[in-house]
Amino acid sequence: MFATLEQTDVAELHQFRDPATGLRALIALHSTRLGPALGGCRCLPYPDEHTALNDVCRLARGMSYKAALAGLPLGGGKAVIMEPDKPYDRAALYRAFGDAVNRLGGRYITAMDAGTEITDLDQVATRTRHVWGFSGDGMDPSPYTALGVFAALDAGIRHRFQRHGAKGLHIAIQGLGHVGSQLALMLARAGARLTLADLDPRRAQRLADRLNTRWVPADSLYDVACDIFMPCALGGVLNADTIPRLQAGLIVGAANNQLASDDDAQRLRQRDILYTPDYLNNAGGLISLALGHRQEDRSTIRQKVLGIGRTLSQLLDQADQHHLSPAQMADRQAEQRLHDDTGKHAWEAA
Repeated sequence: MFATLEQTDVAELHQFRDPATGLRALIALHSTRLGPALGGCRCLPYPDEHTALNDVCRLARGMSYKAALAGLPLGGGKAVIMEPDKPYDRAALYRAFGDAVNRLGGRYITAMDAGTEITDLDQVATRTRHVWGFSGDGMDPSPYTALGVFAALDAGIRHRFQRHGAKGLHIAIQGLGHVGSQLALMLARAGARLTLADLDPRRAQRLADRLNTRWVPADSLYDVACDIFMPCALGGVLNADTIPRLQAGLIVGAANNQLASDDDAQRLRQRDILYTPDYLNNAGGLISLALGHRQEDRSTIRQKVLGIGRTLSQLLDQADQHHLSPAQMADRQAEQRLHDDTGKHAWEAA
């Protein structure tokens, strides 16, 4: 356990168990230096505790870096619930999770993530006020996450292909949940040619039929010859096994922790595949929650989210100048901001 905490530089790990509801949850706080740790709650049927531990720690670090690069006065944290393998009362499970969040006294703020819905957060909100993005506050981050990824995609296209817009480009989208499906709709309107994939083939087929486009089984997407690959499902999909199969020149996705290891950024660079850092691409949801909590209007939130494209363009140029992968450059900048309070200053100037 401590080896995982040291590898991810996570400061705190909290474990919660409630036999009555079957709750087994982990909350990791990577950093609270710039503010309270904000991060979603992921609820999945993890195969074992080590997988859940590794996921929550890597996700917490990603949230710290995401907030730092976005210039927000927030730290990074994450929660995972090991979904029970037996029938359970979902509402009661999330109320128990709300009690767990409340025990941290506001040092951790929870939100939506894979496997958790707004209705689940509504249950959490009955036990704690430290929850953002539920029905009561009206802040749904997924449209802004999609908007930010779309802005990042445009920046990536300009850098990789020296052209503007996705019209006519072949884009393979992996994962058609809240964000992936919205991106598919946006890109179809923009004139892109799409190939879709999802672990649920019925979901992929329904959306493909709606957009009059193609879908393939989930694992086949890595072998599709395309211009752009967009991972929008779970993490670890870019690894030593899948990277050699990719036939894309650019990767811009919404999923967290797309790289299975730090070495995978170099593998992509060696194959001349431009990878844009996931926690920069998908910061739109976090930005919308933070600004929404400050009661900013939608126009202000939208402009701040669209700024992800400018930030990415600058980062890609700097990575080229320093002969680093974009992932290495992003980590370097995020760590610097975590230590020099740039995140606070950027927020105060906004």
